[in-house]
Amino acid sequence: MALVDKPIAWGSIVGLTVLGCLAGCSLKQETMPLPPAPPVHQEAAPAPAPQAPAPPAHEKVAPAGKPETTQVGTASWYGPGFHGRETASGETFDQHALTAAHRTLPLGTEATVTNLETGQSVQVTINDRGPYVPGRQLDLSQAAAQQIGLTKKGVAKVKIETKRPSTKKCATVQRAAGKCLASSKRARFTP
Repeated sequence: MALVDKPIAWGSIVGLTVLGCLAGCSLKQETMPLPPAPPVHQEAAPAPAPQAPAPPAHEKVAPAGKPETTQVGTASWYGPGFHGRETASGETFDQHALTAAHRTLPLGTEATVTNLETGQSVQVTINDRGPYVPGRQLDLSQAAAQQIGLTKKGVAKVKIETKRPSTKKCATVQRAAGKCLASSKRARFTP
């Protein structure tokens, strides 16, 4: 007997094929992590000047001087609801310290934040991750926000100028874990 004459055989073949396709489509797929948010604006850094030979590997020194990156974006502030909680760097958040949260800058990065509406600036240390509100690049502590006139309005367009964090502030284990702690004695602002 030919296979063409057997409808049950054809039905079984088609059924198994459909089941195989459905089973392949139902496999659990790995979720892809979101890419980091691109900076709103970055100015190109000038070509580096010739430098002296690098120090030995055991003496890591962070360069000082001109900012490494400049971003222009929207900043907001956070404080009372997070005061006393652990930050991404492992420090306890202090709303009275001059700190900030950024999604991609290395923890421990020193930054000068300038409110483009008022012209006021403040020096902060990046010690947390955020903000998690779309369209915002920086969350300032309450003290830092007060220094640049940001607390009443809540958000403002700012310029963020950053310098590489000092590698001497981090233990090797903290650096490997992505938890670079800056100095435990932060600058505090008292109005």
